[in-house]
Amino acid sequence: MKIVVCIKQVPDTTKVDIDEKTGVLKREGSETKMNPYDLYALETALRLREEYGGEITALTMGPPQAETILQEAYMMGVDSCVLLTDRAFAGADVLATSYALAGAIQKIGTVDLVICGKQTTDGDTAQVGAEVAEFLDVPHVANVDEIISCENAVIRVTTELAESRQTLDVSFPCLLTVEKDIHIPRLPSYRKKLDCQSRPVKTIGLNDLRDNDPTHYGLNGSPTQVQKIYTPEATGEKINVTGSGDEIAVYLYQKLKELKFI
Repeated sequence: MKIVVCIKQVPDTTKVDIDEKTGVLKREGSETKMNPYDLYALETALRLREEYGGEITALTMGPPQAETILQEAYMMGVDSCVLLTDRAFAGADVLATSYALAGAIQKIGTVDLVICGKQTTDGDTAQVGAEVAEFLDVPHVANVDEIISCENAVIRVTTELAESRQTLDVSFPCLLTVEKDIHIPRLPSYRKKLDCQSRPVKTIGLNDLRDNDPTHYGLNGSPTQVQKIYTPEATGEKINVTGSGDEIAVYLYQKLKELKFI
């Protein structure tokens, strides 16, 4: 079984700089980390390999410094890593990002299963996984919170819906996005860190993709146009409320109503 796990490097802070002209985050020079939801995707892949065998490739798209999260993926136990990087990919929205990731997965070769985290903490759209599946023309299931079995090229999963749970059988190749409750991610191994320091990370650029038309990627290939984006101002204003529990509850209710939150 060949598994690809899509991961992303995200800011490790709520204080980020924004390019006012393009409306995109300035990622250079800021503290970063692996998207927390992607840790659950990696853990899911590792447990599938432990039980059913196979090979895991971690894939990320980003600037060269995104290689640091691939090294973390190596420390968790993946078999290989791929960095999709090119200046042509900069400023991509979810559609252009998904198209590029799908192209990279096709470049990797025959893949049985693609696993993504539920969403990213910097975008929170939860759209990339489904869009990658559409570009790959494979079935996909979102919000997977349990994998029941994986036999005869069919994976059985349960997914959490708004008011119910579904059990689905999905044929390979397919894509899953997993919930954070599916497993507890393991910690990176120090021993694996020592073992993987010299392990290579394969780099894929625009010219390596089947479709290398630059107008299909990055800002040029993004139909979403940002009208305005800004960092909200933090204020130190606070209100102290005293009184009995009932009095404080009445005050909070009236305040929320005044602010039209309820």
